[in-house]
Amino acid sequence: MTQTEVDISIVVPVYAEEANILPFLQRTEAVLEKMSVSYEIIFSLDPSPDRTEEVIGREILRNPRIKLITYSRRFGQPAATIGGILHCLGRHCVVIDVDLQDPPETIEPMYAKLAEGYEVVYAVRRSRAGETIVKRLIAHLGYKVINSLSDVQIPRNAGDFRIMTRRVIEELRLMPESHGFLRGLVAHIGFRQTSIEYDRDPRFSGHGKYNRLTGSVKIGLNGIISFSSRPLQLMSVAGFILASFSFLLGAWYVFQHFIGVPLTAGLPTTVLVVTFFSGVQLLSLGLIGEYIGRIYDEVKRRPMYIVDKKLNIGQGPTRDESER
Repeated sequence: MTQTEVDISIVVPVYAEEANILPFLQRTEAVLEKMSVSYEIIFSLDPSPDRTEEVIGREILRNPRIKLITYSRRFGQPAATIGGILHCLGRHCVVIDVDLQDPPETIEPMYAKLAEGYEVVYAVRRSRAGETIVKRLIAHLGYKVINSLSDVQIPRNAGDFRIMTRRVIEELRLMPESHGFLRGLVAHIGFRQTSIEYDRDPRFSGHGKYNRLTGSVKIGLNGIISFSSRPLQLMSVAGFILASFSFLLGAWYVFQHFIGVPLTAGLPTTVLVVTFFSGVQLLSLGLIGEYIGRIYDEVKRRPMYIVDKKLNIGQGPTRDESER
């Protein structure tokens, strides 16, 4: 099968989603058949403790346009997503979750939007049904912080749900980064991009395995550190401000001494100042450590994912090309 034989590749990162596979395929296949396009559906699977792989395997026998990539261990959603994208054959690629929070019916208007000359169409959440207030608040603040500090602007209320042209996919192939933050990478690539709005539904079944609080924080941190050195600059500014504060505090004590005013009791001030500056130093060291850790990961050149097996997939990209 060549790239020109498939109009749309649907890339679906999955982990322990046994109950959602069939409902997802029913709705997605119905949409693609209605669009009258050739397609492939690639499940990009982290090894799961349930029967997810078995269910997908049965569906491959039913529909040969369904495919499966299984990794050697759990590498996480970002790696699974990138792995699926780099193995797809379509002229266009859709990234979508299997839990049906992102309605497959949105694929049709996204695909139609490409006809206006766009290379990327991403879906912006107009509403977030089934999400807690805490998660919505974290998402709102996260996007605000990332866009304030990052060198690229990442659309707010937009996840990985999007459609991209082959041109964008090939540019992604040239970015061998160890921390694959898809939203940031696509924003960095540029070209003409636009959005459509949609209402995000509750999960069809089960609970999220990827998007827990710690996962969201980790993804947000990747977004900041991978696309900006501004936090280091802010750390320098904070150091200057705090050094100035220390100088002024010392000058105040000297002034008190010369005018004969009894000096302020020292112990509370000492404790507060030492504690404050110790906290700032540890925070600064932690931030530097994050950047050094990213450098360490990139220098090692370890693959971002390792494929264990493929079902119904021909010769994909080599590790040197894409699995780093």
